[in-house]
Amino acid sequence: MYNPESLKAEEFISHDEVLESLGYAEANKSNAELIDKIIEKAKLRKGLTHREASVLLVCDIKEKNDEILSLAQQIKKDFYGNRIVMFAPLYLSNYCVNGCVYCPYHMKNKHITRKKLTQEEIKNEVIALQDMGHKRLAIESGEDPEMNPIEYILESIKTIYSIKHKNGEIRRVNVNIAATTVENYRKLKEAGIGTYILFQETYHKQSYETLHPTGPKHNYAYHTEAMDRAMEGGIDDVGLGVLFGLELYKYEFAALLMHAEHLEAVHGVGPHTISVPRIRRADDIDPSVFDNGINDDIFEKIVACIRIAVPYTGMIISTRENPACRERILKVGISQVSGGSRTSVGGYCEPEPEDENSSQFDVSDKRTLDEVVNWLMSLGYIPSFCTACYREGRTGDRFMTLCKNKQIQNCCHPNALMTLREYLEDYASPETRVIGEKLIQSEIPNIPSEKVKDIVLEYLDEIQNGKRDFRF
Repeated sequence: MYNPESLKAEEFISHDEVLESLGYAEANKSNAELIDKIIEKAKLRKGLTHREASVLLVCDIKEKNDEILSLAQQIKKDFYGNRIVMFAPLYLSNYCVNGCVYCPYHMKNKHITRKKLTQEEIKNEVIALQDMGHKRLAIESGEDPEMNPIEYILESIKTIYSIKHKNGEIRRVNVNIAATTVENYRKLKEAGIGTYILFQETYHKQSYETLHPTGPKHNYAYHTEAMDRAMEGGIDDVGLGVLFGLELYKYEFAALLMHAEHLEAVHGVGPHTISVPRIRRADDIDPSVFDNGINDDIFEKIVACIRIAVPYTGMIISTRENPACRERILKVGISQVSGGSRTSVGGYCEPEPEDENSSQFDVSDKRTLDEVVNWLMSLGYIPSFCTACYREGRTGDRFMTLCKNKQIQNCCHPNALMTLREYLEDYASPETRVIGEKLIQSEIPNIPSEKVKDIVLEYLDEIQNGKRDFRF
């Protein structure tokens, strides 16, 4: 029986409920009257249930699908404006004891080069990332209690936050590591992390156990219930995600939204972010082996329907996707993108030698951060390096309250402009700087408060004229 308020994985992700929802959606995919009712509900910007969203996902009426995509674009603008938050992944170690059949880190892979960064190497990687202009990182690590214990992760976070280089510093460290204990989540909270991210990979229990044949990750319930332990440990913001292509996308879509409903019901706050990675080629991994891949049209529809169903959540797309695909789905829901990413352990400070391969997957968007920033601005987006919400305590339910009331833009829009000016002055190429200055000037009139506008103008002027030694 489906029970979103239960803390047991097989109750809040009910297999029977998913199947019933998919059956309901399939039976109503051409039901124009019902689809219109769901769209009208979605226009209220309060979200949809997993069953309602599943109907929109499989809707086969062209004009209704056009309306769904258009609504997703408008909802994204209403909640997140034209800001795109920038981040980069930092892989600390690819040692792993799990047997995940879709990941090159799996224990039996003897081709991949195993690496673990020392604290000195982490320092060098962070300086290289700061020299690009990054302020926000997502640290990644394989699961290995001996090689990558929680103490290593905590020490690495401390190292990252300690590095002040020129005008650069990492202001937010998000953490993507294996499911762990409440005690360890408390330690991560005390270390000052931002969002705790954990991809479910697949919510289909039988497939999950087949795809994770060995290692601690084999335990479906322990993995799926990790976000509850994280929140019990005091972590305000958690990030969900599935790896599309492992299981049927309709199943994953419904279950993902059920997980979001569960977090909202139990903890009063849904996921801070949702990531939508698709399986990609990597060492010892051929994505053609997995026969549930999705094309770009379906991918766009998934992103749009997630945006409509959970309008408040941030949505993330990585460099797994190529530039054309990233541009397409930015319009319908994405609010965070990575840029200049390396998925190898190390690689920011110096390119990985050709005879080594420690990457988790092949990067499809190989552009530099400056090129990505330039591209975003040319499309009318404001690349944002702001982390003020984290510093000011606007996390968890405090952030969500502002976001759901569509007030967060009053903070984030001016902050995005100020951090963009910092990036332009400190790191941008001449061409990017010209485009950025034009964008900033065009966006100043959109700041609703005259008082805030005056503060922003003064700050922008001081940065541009070298009168301010510190950065926002």
